[in-house]
Amino acid sequence: MSDIAIKIDGLTYFYPADEGTAPVDVLRGLTLELESGSFTAVLGHNGSGKSTLARHLNALLLPKGGSVYVFGMDTRMEELVLEIRRRVGMVFQNPDNQIVSNVVEEDVAFAPENLGVPSPEIRERVDEALKMVGMYEFRNHAPHLLSGGQRQRIAIAGVLAMRPKCVVFDEPTAMLDPRGREEVMGIIYKLRREYGSTVILITHHMEEAARADRVIVMDSGLVAMDGSPREVFSNVEELSALGLDVPEETRLLYELRREGLNVPLCALDARECAGALAKYFKKTGDIPSGSRTERNADGK
Repeated sequence: MSDIAIKIDGLTYFYPADEGTAPVDVLRGLTLELESGSFTAVLGHNGSGKSTLARHLNALLLPKGGSVYVFGMDTRMEELVLEIRRRVGMVFQNPDNQIVSNVVEEDVAFAPENLGVPSPEIRERVDEALKMVGMYEFRNHAPHLLSGGQRQRIAIAGVLAMRPKCVVFDEPTAMLDPRGREEVMGIIYKLRREYGSTVILITHHMEEAARADRVIVMDSGLVAMDGSPREVFSNVEELSALGLDVPEETRLLYELRREGLNVPLCALDARECAGALAKYFKKTGDIPSGSRTERNADGK
């Protein structure tokens, strides 16, 4: 059995309410376990509690009820908070909120310095982190002159320089173009491949979630779905009821099923989708007669 990186037991949390109103629970008895070295994507509409959950994973927020254990450490124990934050790094959607220095390498060195890492080791960590995110050649540049994707990579490097065992990405690609999003996903894969890191990705992009080992869907502060990407994204109608979509390829197969084509809802990318359609047409030889797809192709 794999080691458990994060254990959440009956977690509840609410934010202070406005005067004269009662607080509303954001997390309502959430229970989860995340294995070491796993890559988990967390989905949910705005207000579902996913970002509040993320902030509990390195003690930025503390439970109002229940508990959160990070590599066996209780986040409610004040004397353990520094060690918890050594183990779990956070990357947020706006890199400008994490960049604190006017020179790239100084910014990446900021967190290790605050952790008391010796200067020679800081130099080693900074160089390693910048090379990992492909930004070493920009080490003497000013962050504010870089692109959004480059600044996000600098923010990630600052987290990696702490050498955490787990990295939580809270919508890190929300402000990026497709190229920038792909760069961040490449870093996530590298983290797992070269360091065996535990990765938790909060995202609105279904294509990103489809590349995880496990997908957790949150709704009203609880887990609504939990499984592999194929298992979760095959529930197209249930996800739609929660205000969520599925990868485009899964959506295409779903619409074809509605037209009468007996294709599986198993595709998570273009290659798998093409394979599923090729297999269907090889078996049947044609699109079922009378479908809207066929009528539209005839221009009627």
